[in-house]
Amino acid sequence: VVEVVRQTGSPRSRLFSERYACPKCGLSMPELEPRQFSFNSPYGACPDCSGLGTRREVNADLVLGDHGLSILEGVVLPWGEPSGYLKKVVLPALAKTYKFDLNAPWKDLPPAVQKVLLKGAPGKTITYQYDSERWHGSYESGWKGILDHVEKRYRETASDAVREQLEQYMVEQPCPTCAGRRLKPESLSVLVAGKSIGDVVAFPVREALTFFTNVRGLNPDVAGPILKEVTDRLRFLVDVGLDYLTLNRSAATLSGGEAQRIRLATQIGSRLVGVLYILDEPSIGLHQRDNARLLATLKELRDLGNTVLVVEHDEETIRSADYVVDLGPRAGRHGGEVVASGGLSDVLQHHESLTARYLRGELRIPLPPRRRIVSEDRMLRVVGARHHNLQDLTVELPLGTFVAVTGVSGSGKSTLVTDILYQALARHFYRAKVVPGAHDRIDGLDHIDKVIDIDQSPIGRTPRSNPATYTGLFTPIRELFTFLPESKLRGYGPGRFSFNVKGGRCEACQGDGLVKVEMHFLPDVYVPCEVCKGRRYNRETLEVRYKGKSIADVLDLTVADALDFFEHQPRIKTKLELLNDVGLGYIHLGQSATTLSGGEAQRVKLATELAKRDTGRTLYILDEPTTGLHFEDVRLLLEVLHRLVDKGNTVVVIEHNLDVVKTADWVIDLGPEGGELGGRVVAAGPPERVAQTKASHTGQYLKKVLQAGD
Repeated sequence: VVEVVRQTGSPRSRLFSERYACPKCGLSMPELEPRQFSFNSPYGACPDCSGLGTRREVNADLVLGDHGLSILEGVVLPWGEPSGYLKKVVLPALAKTYKFDLNAPWKDLPPAVQKVLLKGAPGKTITYQYDSERWHGSYESGWKGILDHVEKRYRETASDAVREQLEQYMVEQPCPTCAGRRLKPESLSVLVAGKSIGDVVAFPVREALTFFTNVRGLNPDVAGPILKEVTDRLRFLVDVGLDYLTLNRSAATLSGGEAQRIRLATQIGSRLVGVLYILDEPSIGLHQRDNARLLATLKELRDLGNTVLVVEHDEETIRSADYVVDLGPRAGRHGGEVVASGGLSDVLQHHESLTARYLRGELRIPLPPRRRIVSEDRMLRVVGARHHNLQDLTVELPLGTFVAVTGVSGSGKSTLVTDILYQALARHFYRAKVVPGAHDRIDGLDHIDKVIDIDQSPIGRTPRSNPATYTGLFTPIRELFTFLPESKLRGYGPGRFSFNVKGGRCEACQGDGLVKVEMHFLPDVYVPCEVCKGRRYNRETLEVRYKGKSIADVLDLTVADALDFFEHQPRIKTKLELLNDVGLGYIHLGQSATTLSGGEAQRVKLATELAKRDTGRTLYILDEPTTGLHFEDVRLLLEVLHRLVDKGNTVVVIEHNLDVVKTADWVIDLGPEGGELGGRVVAAGPPERVAQTKASHTGQYLKKVLQAGD
């Protein structure tokens, strides 16, 4: 017992414990250790979510189908059309107790009844009547609701297939115990400068840096070295343009460019010397304002005594390099040569370098002769967007135009366009099992008839997937081989020339052309099949030839070569022209999908959509389509995108590339900063109007580009 004397002079007893125990409730804590603040350790992880911070919960919006259907007709998707005990006992008892018609459409049921059916009636007892050939009678029990019924099936089933099926009706929600902070309550009770570790990791990097810089009252001998390490690492993240990220951001939600820059910041902190660093397009997803900070970071690595090798298309990065190696002159079999190398001035003087011609200004992506007219009567309006950092926005997208959504990294572009707009439209048109980000409504849906998101996800995850199969090009090619005299003589049908079915394929590799070798403790390795030598087909199939080439030879052609080869085959030639138009003349028809970059996969998808018949009322969404593209490829891509708009469609792109933004009819610039300081519409209108907005970071850079293009 320690006597504490107040300022008034009267003593008061206060009990302290050497075992960290509370004298009132008896709760005690072990001696503090670093592992108690790690959600990867059982000593620190929240017991309910095991340190994940989230739990799967059944979502009412996903569970219910067409609200025009009744319960008996299958409005509850996990149930389908009810049968058995559910139909004969449970549902009649609910209908009798709450006085509703099981045949009535869901939308016509009173809200109170809908709530009881979904979430149950705690504390209320319901009488269930059962009657069969052997048994009849009644019993009393409660009703916990449809959502609880589905979640109970998910928890108790032993079938992986059933669990996977039920997962489509569930969403990730913050753990109610730790509120998404991942740690035990005891760990979150430890405060530094009034903040728990859960509070601190929820800060954006810039706020965390301010917090640790201003921490006072700690023993300098103990806390000083620790605080220096923390603040140095936070400054490295700021230097590479990631000050808007929160420290607890899940790695799965980071873009490729963000993940790469985090690794870059780690390397700066290591202060290594004599290292060769290789970076593949570090400017991905980076606004022009932050480019200078990234380049300064790369130069700092160089100045430490390291070598930095960057694969890049960004003009500012190329101009900042000490040495430039330009490969080409074109792509595919027309490339693979060193066109020019040396200092920037040496490369600029090279007349055969396509890159140099753009850098010199001889070639450029032109401004459109005129902007398309924006009609107030044809607007898609997102009202009350407030997901993540969006500040209750109302955003108008003029239909029938090319729309660019811009802003610094973390300003809310993907949240607005992908998480809200695309998911809401996908749910509206296709009943997709997604929950859009928080918003009030979307007006103007009657002006469009479908939405297509052309992202950079792979077109396939196995060697069997390739551009020919994805685009539908392989079907007319196989039909062509079927009509050859040799095929008719042998009785070969289209299936004979497919590597997905038995008959014509090589059975040793089952048509993959590759055999997977499982490596212990290492990623699996694919090696060419020893039987077919990677040609996918058996000997008999390869004996059938068109213009001297077998089906395997055709798959090995590049798009550009195939255009000449199939010059007199209109069905095939049309699809090939579209692939060529989007700048993919160099890829092989049978090239494995696993070898395509994100930008190449996106352009294959774009060519596939172009081949489809459209109504002129489609909304296309693309997220940074210029990733990995040279100046010339960007020009070709823009021609294709504007061709879509000329047909009456709407194209919305999330983009940092100013050559794309300057050709847009309408620009929506979000910001002004990233994270909590973003999520607002800074400017909206034609590029010329945005360029005159002083508060817009994009506008300041866009002004220079527009002036250079005049």
